[in-house]
Amino acid sequence: MQGLTSDTAYVSSYLTTIEGPKVLVGHSYGGAVITNAATTVPDITSLVYIAAFIPAKGETVGELAAKSDPALPLVSTPVPGGTEVIFDPARFRTAFAGDLDKATAAELAITQRPATTRAVTDPSVEEGFRTIPFWALVTRQDRAIYPDVQRLMTTRAHARTTEVDASHSVMLSRPGAVTEIIERAAR
Repeated sequence: MQGLTSDTAYVSSYLTTIEGPKVLVGHSYGGAVITNAATTVPDITSLVYIAAFIPAKGETVGELAAKSDPALPLVSTPVPGGTEVIFDPARFRTAFAGDLDKATAAELAITQRPATTRAVTDPSVEEGFRTIPFWALVTRQDRAIYPDVQRLMTTRAHARTTEVDASHSVMLSRPGAVTEIIERAAR
């Protein structure tokens, strides 16, 4: 995660190499990326947001994340050219993977990739969900993007929304629910 602008450009570039209809699926920050990439690539038939950010034009992921209470347990590290952040490994399971077993959550905590702060400070420039059909999966036990924040985004965007009792790591704890919504969007 190098920043919304550069990550969107990267994903858009990759998507142009794929012929035919495409369903874009974004989890967490990936929701912001697909929102911005969707309008730059032909043949996007639908969008799917899985416990994801759905920013409006001009809004940042950081602004949306700040609506969750308490704030995310992040650890910052200065690096050349900026700062990188990760979830505090000691609090990862509580914030990100509360419905996974301890061993799996611990493995995810130590293998997570850092994000630059630009991932949360670059403003969204597109709203792919305004012109492309989309679905959203809200996770009611989420402590990374609180359910009320997810509902705020899905309601204002008029998403076809499904809710499940799951943490932010819903694709691991409830893969069937994730698969079902993607298949629905693909039809």
